[in-house]
Amino acid sequence: MLGLPEGIQALLFDLDGVLSQTAKVHAAAWKQMFDEYLKDKAQREGGELVPFDAHDDYDEFVDGLPRPDGVRSFLRSRGIQPDEELVKRLGDRKNTLVLDIIKKDGVQPYEGSVRYVGAARDAGLKLAVVSSSANAKDVLRSIGILDRFAHVVDGHAVAEGGLKGKPAPDTFLEAARELGVEPAHAAVFEDALAGVEAGRAGKFGAVVGVDRVGQSGALRDHGATVVVQDLDELLP
Repeated sequence: MLGLPEGIQALLFDLDGVLSQTAKVHAAAWKQMFDEYLKDKAQREGGELVPFDAHDDYDEFVDGLPRPDGVRSFLRSRGIQPDEELVKRLGDRKNTLVLDIIKKDGVQPYEGSVRYVGAARDAGLKLAVVSSSANAKDVLRSIGILDRFAHVVDGHAVAEGGLKGKPAPDTFLEAARELGVEPAHAAVFEDALAGVEAGRAGKFGAVVGVDRVGQSGALRDHGATVVVQDLDELLP
């Protein structure tokens, strides 16, 4: 059904890069925040300024991770061991930048994904969104599809429930639990390498990698059982 194995009863969608075109918004916000920090650090301490790469650094170190983990991951890749005050300050700055960009430019959905979600709902499948973003519900509401999902496991749920972020499977497992479905009967939809790793770790019935940036091979290597460029490729 809908390009998925038999027995799938629930679909668990990542948000940024799968349903909404906000991955590029997040990448831009991460870049601005980290470049501000790295420039200031270089001016204070000396040394070469190597800017944040909005493609390679974003994909490898921050995409799909909870915001504090993304801060830690990238800084450690540069040999920086941040304290929690710095992690919070940089994370808050990144979130402010994201909200400013969304307020200024709005958010666009991926129309193929919207069609797929509609077909899945018409087919009687259970639907949830799983996102590390604390702004997930606002984004879903802004693109007009919040009401199509029975549950949203977002950054607030991660913090309040003490869930481990991706690549741990906790958030997807929580969504499956809320929908009353065993992982083997649920499919995960992810564009982030950490997200498909989480799908594989949770032993879900299918892990659909959504390749928006030309990384189909990496998505398969990290756990995707099928890779598409857009979800409407899975429609009959």
